Amino acid sequence: MNTLTLPPYLHEGDKVVIVSPSGKIDKSFIAGARKRLESWGLKVTPGKHANSSSGRYAGTIKQRLSDLQTAMDDKEVKAIFCSRGGYGVVHLIDKLDFTLFAQYPKWLIGFSDITALHNLIQEKGFASLHAPMGRHLTVEAADDPCCTYLRDVLFGNLPTYSCKRHKLNHTGTARGILRGGNLSVFYGLRGTPYDIPAEGTILFIEDVSERPHAVERMIYNLKLGGVLDHLSGLIIGQFTEYEEDRSLGKDLYGALADLLKEYDYPICFDFPVGHVTHNLPLICGAEVELTVEKKSVDLSFIC
Repeated sequence: MNTLTLPPYLHEGDKVVIVSPSGKIDKSFIAGARKRLESWGLKVTPGKHANSSSGRYAGTIKQRLSDLQTAMDDKEVKAIFCSRGGYGVVHLIDKLDFTLFAQYPKWLIGFSDITALHNLIQEKGFASLHAPMGRHLTVEAADDPCCTYLRDVLFGNLPTYSCKRHKLNHTGTARGILRGGNLSVFYGLRGTPYDIPAEGTILFIEDVSERPHAVERMIYNLKLGGVLDHLSGLIIGQFTEYEEDRSLGKDLYGALADLLKEYDYPICFDFPVGHVTHNLPLICGAEVELTVEKKSVDLSFIC
């Protein structure tokens, strides 16, 4: 099992930076995220171009790269918060220099298209945090459970997550390295140096606005490519904002269950991760234990 290095946990007074490495964002969400993070006792600085705009992106490639590289190189920065996802991260991942980041590792936080950065950081040997971003930190209440979990994880108080059973689950217990994120984003990195290694991995997947047959096609790629054969476990999260056309003859989860029935490792359906309000923070690269029982599912961090 390839254990990754976890960045140091945060303390009050630590410096964090908000960057926008992909889609442009309403500046109110930058301000809201800053306010929430400051309420946790952190010193927050937005990147120079966090509120910039260039077409659909938060600035040109050069601007977005500059903000992210500057934050990565600053030895005083303890965490880098991505303001939002949206297509665009792939422009950056082969241009980043990890020389100083390796000396002063820090948490990278985000989800959706930020999955590409998670894959990159794991390829460099470090863990990162798949978690809510600017809009969530702005609009959700102070006692929102996912905001609370995010703060707890960053400050080193690691939770155990429990969720309800699903009729399609495969029971069992497994330990492995937690990896994954947005299915279509890491599918786009298949065959590159930033692909997710299968051996010893507990994989989690989610997506938004992808039609069921497109999701099934991507899972078939993982099957035919041998990825599914070597996993230790599989967590199927939320697939949202798509038109259920029944083109597969059944609903999406049902179609995926048929595809996955031959695997005897634990598989959890309907886990709360994805483009939803209840989007549990997950440490990409952490060793975890997944326990799927007849009546419940537990995910605990061993690190």
